[in-house]
Amino acid sequence: MKLNLAHGIRAPGAVSERRSVPTRRQAALTTPDLVVLSLLAERPMHGHQANLELERREIRDWAPISRPQVYYSLEKLARAGLLRSVKIHEPATRPERTTFETTEKGREALADALEWDEWTTQRTHPAFLTWLALSWQARPGVFRKQLKERRKFLLKELAREKQTLLSIYAEVGHKFHEAAWMVSLMIDQLRTEVRWNRQLDRDLKRRAPAIHSASGQRLPH
Repeated sequence: MKLNLAHGIRAPGAVSERRSVPTRRQAALTTPDLVVLSLLAERPMHGHQANLELERREIRDWAPISRPQVYYSLEKLARAGLLRSVKIHEPATRPERTTFETTEKGREALADALEWDEWTTQRTHPAFLTWLALSWQARPGVFRKQLKERRKFLLKELAREKQTLLSIYAEVGHKFHEAAWMVSLMIDQLRTEVRWNRQLDRDLKRRAPAIHSASGQRLPH
């Protein structure tokens, strides 16, 4: 994961009253829409520039967005008046591209969306948890093999995120920034799972079926 979603963007004017139930307009805004609104509130960009910048920030580490979704969001948000096209002088040899920036209306819509309760009241569903729930049906030896593969992956990601954090400190110039906080959280989560993974590896020899279950095995609730 690299760098922040936006550099401290705040909607102008008074902060609107918190909304627990999104309006029709809010409900129509997707994650790619919100990322694009935030990115173009920093500076005007065309679609190719936006995708390059999101790739630089390793977008898929913190938001499920594809390149085509960025272009779709640009068109959708422009139609809704949340983005507007701007004239940017580019060399004539380059292909003509429409450059967009976030409008006041777009900043307000983004600020409203950041007040949704869903940001703070939802849980993710990691694929590894699903695998763990079903793992009692795996062939002999597979559990420990997959556990070690998971640990190998976690350690690789942990090393990558540590390097990312250092690059953020170098670019931002201090530690008190949303990009640093995001990566610090990821590092702590990775460290926690690595510790849990190693403990599970030690406890695996004590694995046993459920005692109070008619089938002897039961999926988690």
